[in-house]
Amino acid sequence: MPLVNNKVGDDCAASGDKALADGKALVDSLMKVVACYRHLASCVGGCTDSLQLRDELRQTREKAQKLAEDVCHHLTSHLRDKSLPDGQRKEMELLWVAFSACLELLHVDMCKVLNISGIVSLADSASLVHTGLEGGCSDVAARALSLPDLNQVRTDSLPAGLESQERSTMELEIGQIDRMIDDMEMKVNVLRWMVEPHGPLYADPLSSTDSASMALLSVDEEQQAPTSQPLCQRSHMFVLLLLLGVFFVASTLSLCIFFFS
Repeated sequence: MPLVNNKVGDDCAASGDKALADGKALVDSLMKVVACYRHLASCVGGCTDSLQLRDELRQTREKAQKLAEDVCHHLTSHLRDKSLPDGQRKEMELLWVAFSACLELLHVDMCKVLNISGIVSLADSASLVHTGLEGGCSDVAARALSLPDLNQVRTDSLPAGLESQERSTMELEIGQIDRMIDDMEMKVNVLRWMVEPHGPLYADPLSSTDSASMALLSVDEEQQAPTSQPLCQRSHMFVLLLLLGVFFVASTLSLCIFFFS
């Protein structure tokens, strides 16, 4: 009777589950940081734009890039493993799709911030758009960066060359994100349209209000269904009478031509 080493199989399954849990935690952290960066990017060029906001954007962007590198290395190493079980591979592919979407959103927001910061300068406060918003976004950025607070000393004057230096840094970082996206597509071939989402993290269930709206719509359709049948019957009768009238007029004209010709 052959001996089966169950301990080795259990260790492999445990390591696979740990790798999957670590991947989910990394992707969740990246989602939060990218969402924070998108929230901060919406304030660039507005009346809440300031040196503190630009610094929060820089810190959030650096945190997102560091997380993106960790997620990319983690998922790439496991998806290229041929011995990965099918169940864990499907979960890793879901994480890969979510990670790719986060990276693309980060790239779009970085390009947006770069373009707006080139149009609206902090040196000219009159060019800022008065959106009516008040207050900063330090609390949101602090939660995303896992920091107690982001209270910094505000400076009224803009340091010389700060905006041009920041733009150069952002251009380099955008290029790094571009290269990361290209390397991802070259190293791992995951077809997004073949990955089937499932579970509460990836599904978008109807809310209670949406369910109530759908129920009311179905009730209205059921109530309107009996009343729509007589309307259809009336339209059919009208078409039939119209055809009979045309036939009668045509036959009358043909008989008149026959007798008077």
